[in-house]
Amino acid sequence: MKRLVGISNRTAAGGPKAGGLAVALWDALVQRKGLWFGWSGEVVDKDRVRRGVELFDEEGVEFALTDLTEAEHEGYYLGYANRSLWPVLHYRVDLANFDEDEYACYREVNRRFAKLIYSRLDEDDLVWVHDYHLFPLPQDLRDLGWRGRTGFFLHIPFPPPEIFKSIPDHRALTQGLCACDVIGFQTVSDRDNFVKYCVSELGAKQNGAEEISVNNRSITIKAYPIGIDAEEFKRLAEEEEGRQAASRIEPFLGERRALILGVDRMDYSKGIPNRFQAVGKLLDNEPGLHGRIAYTQIAPPSRTKVEEYKELRGELDTLAGRINGDYGDLDWIPIRYLARSYPREQLAGLYRLARVALVTPLHDGMNLVAKEFAAAQDPEDPGVLILSQFAGAAEQLKHGALIVNPHDISAMADAMREALNMALPERKKRYEALARMVFGQDIAWWREAFMADLDPNGEPAEVVSLHR
Repeated sequence: MKRLVGISNRTAAGGPKAGGLAVALWDALVQRKGLWFGWSGEVVDKDRVRRGVELFDEEGVEFALTDLTEAEHEGYYLGYANRSLWPVLHYRVDLANFDEDEYACYREVNRRFAKLIYSRLDEDDLVWVHDYHLFPLPQDLRDLGWRGRTGFFLHIPFPPPEIFKSIPDHRALTQGLCACDVIGFQTVSDRDNFVKYCVSELGAKQNGAEEISVNNRSITIKAYPIGIDAEEFKRLAEEEEGRQAASRIEPFLGERRALILGVDRMDYSKGIPNRFQAVGKLLDNEPGLHGRIAYTQIAPPSRTKVEEYKELRGELDTLAGRINGDYGDLDWIPIRYLARSYPREQLAGLYRLARVALVTPLHDGMNLVAKEFAAAQDPEDPGVLILSQFAGAAEQLKHGALIVNPHDISAMADAMREALNMALPERKKRYEALARMVFGQDIAWWREAFMADLDPNGEPAEVVSLHR
């Protein structure tokens, strides 16, 4: 079996192997005794940055980590990746900042990463690059002489060509991707957007729905919707730590109140302000629900040095305060807004307790919270998932979730009312539709689907459980 070399901005070195990328890539690397390259998470002075990589082994997987200088962290990571690419890829050109120096830094970091990786590659390795931080890296590896099979997976959306072309250096970025043999996206829509771009801007020839030819290279381009370890998440919801987390909130709920739950990183793409407004609208429309619902929003802050994220925190603080002031009472507040993270073991218990989950991003590559909520449910008394039509997960979960437009505040309020009033037989029917997808197309299914295309002549890998 060929060795797999995983390349991502961050790795799971030394920490829990949880979350979509960490679980999927870790299992594949364990199977193939692979190498995982990425940023160490350390930001150091220029004169202290390691010229090479830090190497160490975990369970037969070799890690190769490198530091970033303060200038690289600012230009490559905070700057170009998260102030330029992230907003455009989430359809928010209005929030993008295009800076030539930050782009130059982004390119230089990708070249430096490529040199560090190339020196450790064997000719029959399989290379799997992940996410928008590393768009140019496949071409940078080719420029150094790499000829082996190379794949790329984009974990976030790819917008229509008209939006992507707002990036001044859009052709250079996509030329980097087109050095791959396999390119994966979360949804059919994302895949189609990329193919349209390549045909119109790069002169690519389309060979069916899932292959293009460009620069004398045939590239497989598919949608591989990422999954979760559904069985593991189900187990977590049933275990002691999950039950304890639920028991902490149950006194606040009592016998009368239904828990409506949102769990999101604090990001403008998640649509949390719209969600708060929809809760206010629901209480406007349904006075009988005053004191009968408890909306808990868990939103740990992220990218706190980026101005747009600071502004979002202030907006959420203001909205929650206004709605609680308008509708709350001595013994009840409608919104409990927690700007901190919780362990996944506790989240699993909260998902299981929730009558309704609000997963309503403005745009999202997949959104694994929707799948975690489904996996955590009690099949005999399941909650209801309200899901944005702009979440990648909607392509798979549309038959089980209530699908909403997150820009339509009234429609979200109506969906919450419908979910709260939904009879048990309908809730069970919808849960069964969710479970078929979440348990049937889990993280192992996703990984093996991509690896089958990256290594078409290889033997199928045995599915190894991370939690054995």
